Amino acid sequence: MKTQPSTSSRRRVLKQLALAGTGLAIAPTALVSLRPRTDSLKIAINNGKVFSQGSIRPLHLGITQDNRLRLSTELLNAPTVIDASGKIVSPGFVDILADNASNPKNTYRIFEKYKISDGCTTVLQMHGGDEYPAAFHQYFDRQPHYVNYGIGVFVMRLKYIYSNPKDVYRYVEKGLEEGALGVCHSIEYQPTPFEELLEYAKLVQKYDRPLFLHLRHSSKEKELEGVSEAIALAQQTGARVHIDHLHSTGGTYNMPAALEMIDNANNMGMEITTCVYPYSYWATYIASKRFDAGWQQRFGLTYEDLTVVGTGAKITAQNFDFYRKQMGVLVAVPEGTVPFDKTVNLALQTDFCMIGSDGGIESEPRANNHPRGAGCFATALRHAQNIGMSLDKMLTKMTSLPAKLMRPSLNERAVIKDKAIADITIFDPKTIQGKATVTNPNQFSEGIECVIVNGHIAYRDKKILLSKGVPIRY
Repeated sequence: MKTQPSTSSRRRVLKQLALAGTGLAIAPTALVSLRPRTDSLKIAINNGKVFSQGSIRPLHLGITQDNRLRLSTELLNAPTVIDASGKIVSPGFVDILADNASNPKNTYRIFEKYKISDGCTTVLQMHGGDEYPAAFHQYFDRQPHYVNYGIGVFVMRLKYIYSNPKDVYRYVEKGLEEGALGVCHSIEYQPTPFEELLEYAKLVQKYDRPLFLHLRHSSKEKELEGVSEAIALAQQTGARVHIDHLHSTGGTYNMPAALEMIDNANNMGMEITTCVYPYSYWATYIASKRFDAGWQQRFGLTYEDLTVVGTGAKITAQNFDFYRKQMGVLVAVPEGTVPFDKTVNLALQTDFCMIGSDGGIESEPRANNHPRGAGCFATALRHAQNIGMSLDKMLTKMTSLPAKLMRPSLNERAVIKDKAIADITIFDPKTIQGKATVTNPNQFSEGIECVIVNGHIAYRDKKILLSKGVPIRY
């Protein structure tokens, strides 16, 4: 991104700015009365409403030559000046629950493309990750990345490989030693004895990392048992435990009770967090245990309620068994299956709930992936405004709260303060909106004006410009 040369005529520059309309303007420094140029700055972001330290206020930002932030109450000068008038300037969004585990070597560029276009600067795969973190980083750290990236230890895969739990424990600890950000397990899909879960909790506590759990039960009758189990793990080991997507597993039918249980546990000194994605429907693989016999009764759904994501094809009694035999086919339930007012909106009122996509786009032109993989964060910002939630409260759930969970790996990110790493997302609060749908998940979000990754303008005006992401690991 370049500005016009300083010798450009004022008239010609004004004409160019007028043609730019209401979009995010890259303003020549000659146009504005600024304080003397600070040579240590390479980018200045002026006139925006900046989300910093928990509140939104008028500020100007500078990015130094070493890609750190500098805050100012005065207009700043730099070779590149971004006029963010009418826009929100936020720390780059952090997706803790991204998912690109199925075939990352062939799909990660597509996956990251739809993350940066949704305003994410740091994308962590903590629902799955990889069974061998060192090998993962040995390969991917040599590749270009649009966003910062990191993984947890993928317990499910280790259990498929090693039948002896002691071998699994050994490789989980090895993964933590190799820099994995935590341990991830989905016990609804791969039922695991509590005693074994206890060992994973002890390991993360030893290495001061979080344990991410997709809970054991999703039925109305048993879902709170899964919440109790997560609390017991935290209580017995002192580990910090994160419950994945509580509104779809654990609090779908009994959200007030689930939230009260978590809140009580935290008040007793435990550290339990959770996340939601701002959609009133879930999607998962039709071959998974969630669709074992009795699923219609458990969820109050019929065959025709299931839609193949990316194609719009409907499941029927006649083709259900056919699709069940196809590995990797994702189906979505209808909108409203998870009512906002009884689930997501309640969870968002708590200070321990954050945003996590539980998704990723892995193919083109139309992926068989939930739209949340492309539009989660823009949709969350639109949803906040729709329900009367302040943007500063929602932005906390997309930046500083996930950074606190992942501490200390993100200690210098996901915050706007002097000397923090310059991961920045600039968005228009009037137009922000996820555009991805069940029929066509492969759509960039609206309103994401500019994304800066590690001090470099990496995405602007729906175009990816640079690959400046770095690994996040211990």
